Amino acid sequence: MPPPQFPSPAKLAVRDRLVTQRNRRALSEVVEAGSAIAGHLLAAPEVRRAATVAAYVSVGHEPGTHELIEAVRGSGRHVIVPRLLPDLDLDWARHSGDLQRASRGLLEPTGESLGRDAIATADVVLVPGLAVDPSGHRLGRGGGSYDRALGRVPVGTFVCVLLYDDEVLPEVPVESHDRPVTHVCTPQGLRRLR
Repeated sequence: MPPPQFPSPAKLAVRDRLVTQRNRRALSEVVEAGSAIAGHLLAAPEVRRAATVAAYVSVGHEPGTHELIEAVRGSGRHVIVPRLLPDLDLDWARHSGDLQRASRGLLEPTGESLGRDAIATADVVLVPGLAVDPSGHRLGRGGGSYDRALGRVPVGTFVCVLLYDDEVLPEVPVESHDRPVTHVCTPQGLRRLR
């Protein structure tokens, strides 16, 4: 389902504040957060027993995912990562280690397309975001790409947003197309939501 054309003013205000806050983070904090998050997720039973992990390649000031992805790949498991399509939906491809620059500053896999529904085959789904609340409401960047992709994920799948500790908020503005997540992982640890 496509996102509404005009997000709520409350959502825009929270998103703007969080993007500004995130852009002020030091590169060392980005790397340290990614390392701590990788440690928590690699110790999680859901991730240890997953045959396929759907992840994303972090860019900019997002908590780093490179260490996590390489550890999962190094253990012989499949990692699929998204490609942004022109309609802002997500296609998926296996992460073989080769990435290419794409639109919007993203890094995407060079391998063969697995299709939009490939996310439904993942045992674990790791998603980006700007914030989450205790009910699992996730605030993304506003394109609706992950909300559409999460609509294809079977109920009961481990779906985790990766954030900084101060991005877990008491409440996140929600709209009808928003899809919840089941977990959040920050440098402080992994937490079940809802």
